[in-house]
Amino acid sequence: MNFTDTGIVLDARAHGETHAVVDVFTERHGRWAGLVYGGQGRKMRPLLQPGNEVTVEWKGRGEDSLGHFALEMSHARAGEAMGERLSLAALSAACATALATLPEREPHSRAYTAMSVLLANLDDMDVWPALMARWELGLLAELGFGLTLDRCAATGARENLIYVSPRSACAVSAEAGEPYKDKMLPLPAFLRGASSEATLQEAVDALKTTGFFLETRILHLSDKQLPEARLRVVELLSAKL
Repeated sequence: MNFTDTGIVLDARAHGETHAVVDVFTERHGRWAGLVYGGQGRKMRPLLQPGNEVTVEWKGRGEDSLGHFALEMSHARAGEAMGERLSLAALSAACATALATLPEREPHSRAYTAMSVLLANLDDMDVWPALMARWELGLLAELGFGLTLDRCAATGARENLIYVSPRSACAVSAEAGEPYKDKMLPLPAFLRGASSEATLQEAVDALKTTGFFLETRILHLSDKQLPEARLRVVELLSAKL
């Protein structure tokens, strides 16, 4: 079984003295791991940095085998982000989140496309925090845990939706949620499509909401928590408020 695809490097870990096992989020085949010969060498290490976009060729003896990758650089996203602390933190957070949540060898092309858009905009601080929240919202939907944000879970109202219920994952209006507002999660207008723009505060609020559901709906199934890199990026953004 062989395939060629495009992908985003998510992680590389040592295997033996000279090789590496690399996880790549591929466009048509999903998250896929493979052995890279010489992956710990000076020539290959820059290529295997998380966030880099690559062309991959995977070869294996069967669907269950680890197989091995031949990789070529398409876009050195990691190198571009190195010069800006927040951009690098966002890159690390996105890769760690994808690695932790995506099932192996299951195609999720829409999540891949959205992640590519996110990584392409990491040089624009006014854009990428909201893009990250939208990507995570879409990721939840792709994995079968979509949020219902177009009507109030309590009343059915479609106006003044400012909360998300942590129990039902549904929107709640300001009026219905008032008695329970201390327990509700924020629902910025841009996250439900009511606005095309977001302030930094709104983006941080949205990331707290999507992060809650990533952890409680997906990661808890394998007894995991949000990756440290994902927690860190919200801390850094919050410090700028």
